[in-house]
Amino acid sequence: MNFFERQEAARRSSRVLIALFVLAVIAIVVAVNAALAAIYLAALARHGTWVRHGFSALPNYFFETTTAVVLLMIVGGTVQQILGLRGGGEAVARMVGARPVDPATRDPLERRLLNVIEEMSLASGIPAPRAYLLDNENGINAFAAGLHPGDAIVTVTRGTLTRLNRDELQGVMGHEFSHILNGDIGLNPRLIGVLQGLLLLALFGRFLTAAGRPRNSNANLLVVIGLVVLAIGYIGVFFGRLIKASVSRQREFLADASSVQFTRNPDGIGGALRKIGGLGADAGGAVQHIHAETLSHMFMAPVSLSLASGLLASHPPLRERLRRIYGRPVEYLPAEELPVEPEAPQPPVQYEAVTPTGATATLLSPLSGAVAATASAGATSASLHASIGKPTAGTVSFGASLTARIDGLGLRTALADATQAQLLVLSMLLDTQAPIRARQLAVAVAHYGATAAPQIEQFARIIDGLPPGWRLPLLDLSMPVLRTLAPPQREALLRLAHELIVADGRVTLAEFLLFSVLKRRLGPAVAIIGPGRALQLDDVGSEASVVMSLIACVRLPEDPQRAFDAGKALLPVAGPRVAQNALALAQVSAAFDRLALLAPLEKPLLIKACVAIAFIDGSSQWKAASCLRTLCAALDCPLPPQVEAAQ
Repeated sequence: MNFFERQEAARRSSRVLIALFVLAVIAIVVAVNAALAAIYLAALARHGTWVRHGFSALPNYFFETTTAVVLLMIVGGTVQQILGLRGGGEAVARMVGARPVDPATRDPLERRLLNVIEEMSLASGIPAPRAYLLDNENGINAFAAGLHPGDAIVTVTRGTLTRLNRDELQGVMGHEFSHILNGDIGLNPRLIGVLQGLLLLALFGRFLTAAGRPRNSNANLLVVIGLVVLAIGYIGVFFGRLIKASVSRQREFLADASSVQFTRNPDGIGGALRKIGGLGADAGGAVQHIHAETLSHMFMAPVSLSLASGLLASHPPLRERLRRIYGRPVEYLPAEELPVEPEAPQPPVQYEAVTPTGATATLLSPLSGAVAATASAGATSASLHASIGKPTAGTVSFGASLTARIDGLGLRTALADATQAQLLVLSMLLDTQAPIRARQLAVAVAHYGATAAPQIEQFARIIDGLPPGWRLPLLDLSMPVLRTLAPPQREALLRLAHELIVADGRVTLAEFLLFSVLKRRLGPAVAIIGPGRALQLDDVGSEASVVMSLIACVRLPEDPQRAFDAGKALLPVAGPRVAQNALALAQVSAAFDRLALLAPLEKPLLIKACVAIAFIDGSSQWKAASCLRTLCAALDCPLPPQVEAAQ
């Protein structure tokens, strides 16, 4: 199952979730109506009324009123919880008391965590998730949350940092990145809302029972009603745990397997799970926070003993997970806290200058390695899109080298400070002509103050020495700190970036691509497409041809039709090629926005067609690779694993 099939499976899970929720609501409504009717006829109606009149003895609109109250309570609780999580991943992290890890932290354990997250981000082609820490939890556990990959956060317990070595921590991050890449995180806010709605009736029954404690006949009746409502409320609790178990178990097996695939090291996630078993198979991932059970389906391991085993367990048995990873039974490992050691420096990445011709395929674009390998092996193009969302050990190690290179260039502080990160983004847009550059700097100084100009110029000098294809990966590494900006600050940064771009009266391709990714990452969230509303490729033939025409013009300007035809052969529904002089970047931007609405299983064919264009002769160049990166950002899907090592 590839990335797009897993996304489609996540959409189907939403429909299953809705179906189970409806069944639970029906069961609760029927049970409440039956119980309250029985109590009324037994305790409040005159003797013999039931025999003579049956249900007619009940007050007018009894069932209608009861049903309305129950539905209002369940649906209202669900909607309230979902609305409360509109803040995305950060709202979920705050729900369990997690604190954000400072991007500028000097704590060696926190620094190691941030480095591993950056490496996984570069390897998978998604913006780096922000890191959160549960300071008071000494078990080994973690979860990912967010509305979509661009909104994702990763939360770990203190025990995860103190008890795991770097390989094991990388295995845990591979597990969590799998949940991000597979679309699991988008389902979780809805699941949390559903669980809250189903639990609300039990909480209301508990309230009535407590309110009826004083000893009189009315109070005793209130206690009886409270106990009945509480008992019926446990129907919701049962269905809630059933939903969590059905959604969570298979996802955990998939995430474990994906982690091994990402790192090529079964002792990564395997070692972490073995240490959880060493702390106690049923309690090694324990989290004590009051809301931990609500989020139990999101954690890597069970958060409490009651959720660790049995029919309604939130996770598969630990020994079964380990058997699937290693192919045989293995013993648990001791999980003592390890001595704190600073991060070992990674060797700087070696790269050559990008030239129009004669450059190696792997230098020019990370995708090209996949294309060359596919061609040499005689494999079908399916092997390329099957690799999307599956970082390899090679791309993860490239991420480590690239982050080390960033440290060596002195850009780490810029990626850890919100103001400097904004200046870093703006520095990528500086013009080479002095008069235009002066106007651009004046715009930045008016917003950030006089000290902004020398900082931007310093960043620009550093970036000018990097391969052009590194700018978009560097932009994605700045996302954790840029996402801490308030919405008005994000809008201001987008306006400033646009002002710098148009300062010379024109928009270059590199500026357009960078701004498109920036807008996608920091602009208003794209509306979530519900079941049945996603577009098909037949609906976007003209938009597909616009993007394909752009890549063809960039990749093979001397013969764009030949490049376009290579993609058209894979995507016949695409319209005719748009001539270069008729191709407007505003038109491309609108095409990106509409293509973002494609159904998951419709996206791989579009990407394959664009890859065929970008690598028409088995090689490519950074502009075509950057176009592909921007398209993947628009489609909210990760890059094939070879992308990072080539740009």
